[in-house]
Amino acid sequence: MPLVEVTRLTKHFRRSRGWLQPPTVTTAVDDVSFAIDEGETFGLVGESGSGKTTTGRCMLRLTEPTSGEVWFKGEDVLSFSRSRLRAARRDMQIVFQDPYSSLNPRLRAGAIVEEPLIIHKVGTTADRAARIVELFALVGLDPAWRTRFPHEFSGGQRQRIGLARALALSPSFVIADEPVSALDMSVQAQIVNLLMDLQDRLKLTYLFIAHDLRLVEHICNRVAVMFRGRIVELAAANALFTSPRHAYTQALLSAVPVADPSARRARVAMDESKVDRTAPLREIAAGHWAAV
Repeated sequence: MPLVEVTRLTKHFRRSRGWLQPPTVTTAVDDVSFAIDEGETFGLVGESGSGKTTTGRCMLRLTEPTSGEVWFKGEDVLSFSRSRLRAARRDMQIVFQDPYSSLNPRLRAGAIVEEPLIIHKVGTTADRAARIVELFALVGLDPAWRTRFPHEFSGGQRQRIGLARALALSPSFVIADEPVSALDMSVQAQIVNLLMDLQDRLKLTYLFIAHDLRLVEHICNRVAVMFRGRIVELAAANALFTSPRHAYTQALLSAVPVADPSARRARVAMDESKVDRTAPLREIAAGHWAAV
């Protein structure tokens, strides 16, 4: 049984247009289904606005989905009461994209990491203090820095604080929502290596949301490609990058820069008029699905 299973997840956003005008409805996530096995790093990729982040937020009910199912360890997350959902979030956490806005600037770093422990009434004050020291060391920060404010840290260090906060309750499933996109290139590799090291040490399962395909290729076991709210291709990372079948995936991969500046890569332009957006995913090879 998969650790996480998403079935026909849909999210509509309604926007009022004023007096006596019918609201406009935008479909951000459109009938999305996938499963994540325990210990896996599952990539969710696509351009900005494709619905990746909304999918992740709906899975944790940070945004309430319009319809569909989200199963975690065999339980229906969308049927949880408020108290049951709070308890479940001890085991399901998220690392946000922007380390500059996701940390409370008025709290010291130690208090930010301690906050989930307080909310869930974990341990005594002394227990929590010891846990903060442990978490800072775990993510590669000096525990003595726990009295500093977020503005005293670099972007990479702030993301490490966000990661320590996400790990405070010892979750088994972590959604990493573009965790390095706001960081300098020199720092990105450090954070990615840390995520992979923590996965091995803590037996974590990741949903890795990203638009950097070079990064996804190296760290994800399987990858789903989203286009305008729908998954249009899903396969093992190696199969997806070597034999993309959907026109959008082919166009996306053709835009990835290559390391050799003298090498030429033919850019693929997608003709949307020739893409059937209603086509369902079908298995075109073992474990390789595409909406073609």
